Amino acid sequence: MEDDSDPEQSSWADLPDVCLRHVFHWLDDKDRSRAALVCKKWSQAMYSGSLWRTRTITFSGQPSRAHMFEFKTALWYVKKFGKYLEHLEIKLLYPYNTVITQKFQATVRGLLSHLGKCNSRLISLSIKNLELDRLVWKNMVRAQFIKNLGTFLKRMSKHLDYLNLKGARVTLEEGCGLLNSLSCLTNKSFISEINIEDFFSLHLPVYSSTLFHQTMSKFHSLVILTFNYNCISDELLDILREHSAHSLCTLNIKCHIHDPHGQVVWGMSWANLAKRAPKLNVNFFFERVMSHDHLARILLVEIPVRSISLRSCYFSDPDWMMRPTLTNLLPAYWHVLQKLTLEVNNDHEVLDDELLQLILSCRRLFFLKVWAFLSVTFMERLLHNRAERKCFLTTIKVRLCASKLLLPSFFSSLLRGI
Repeated sequence: MEDDSDPEQSSWADLPDVCLRHVFHWLDDKDRSRAALVCKKWSQAMYSGSLWRTRTITFSGQPSRAHMFEFKTALWYVKKFGKYLEHLEIKLLYPYNTVITQKFQATVRGLLSHLGKCNSRLISLSIKNLELDRLVWKNMVRAQFIKNLGTFLKRMSKHLDYLNLKGARVTLEEGCGLLNSLSCLTNKSFISEINIEDFFSLHLPVYSSTLFHQTMSKFHSLVILTFNYNCISDELLDILREHSAHSLCTLNIKCHIHDPHGQVVWGMSWANLAKRAPKLNVNFFFERVMSHDHLARILLVEIPVRSISLRSCYFSDPDWMMRPTLTNLLPAYWHVLQKLTLEVNNDHEVLDDELLQLILSCRRLFFLKVWAFLSVTFMERLLHNRAERKCFLTTIKVRLCASKLLLPSFFSSLLRGI
């Protein structure tokens, strides 16, 4: 490589740094290490900070020698290139037993400890779906992991701008302790995005917790907040209005059947927040919460709803009816609703006309995803209306299922096509 007499070698040696870094960007760690042995210039490219700013470290939850090597590799990477890190994601995939979680806890402790000492650039941290309430997490291991994570968040609180702890499944006290770590130095946090969906253990009425309200009052510049409906209360909406209205753009709210969702939230609280936060969009994701009465208590007309997702997850109840939701509830958002997802088991009722009328009435709806029992003629009518510009859909994802009620029309449409 160093010999100028060979034109081909000379062209590689003279490759501009920006091009060389681009080539290295597409190599995995092993190939980068091998390429760094070629010459001094390539070795220097290997240590370019731009190559190591983003990292996803994945730990398999299955016991094997190959997977155990992942723990050593993670520590090697952080010691070698951790000072360049800006975006870090850590994944633990379905831990098989307590040995795996103990090894994970010890590895992450070393990883976070080293990062806390050498890194001053980290702005994004994601550790998702830990499910710390599972039996594979011994109490001592769980407590030590939460303590180590809290210590790390304190060190990084000045720089961290994004935190994703989705699926952690911690207690109320543990969860608030972790969130408080972000504001321990100044009693305020200016982090802009937090994802605490499924962060707390199931069945917790977080909305009634004074500790949770005190914790959320320390966040003063939230732009995006993702959480569960069991956290929603008038007090929380007032806190967001007071401290983050100038920056708040998006609330992503998940409502699961196993989470408490019967609390009363006044429409005036939503109206006051929407007035102070004019850029606010609210996205709802419902899982098995399909009852019209339950939805009506949650989907208040004062909410600036941008997106609604209703998923029954194969839930079937002959007494449950989707029609009132389509005709009485969702049309209230005709002027703001932009995305609609319906995955429902409506085998016992025909919804073609009601759904089509809803789509035509929503003047800003551009995304539609439907997995339901609908007739083929529904799709024909929808596409016909779109061709005539009576609706403004740009994305349509539809999976049609034929129920007993719709089989006659299905076969007649099929015969017409033949």
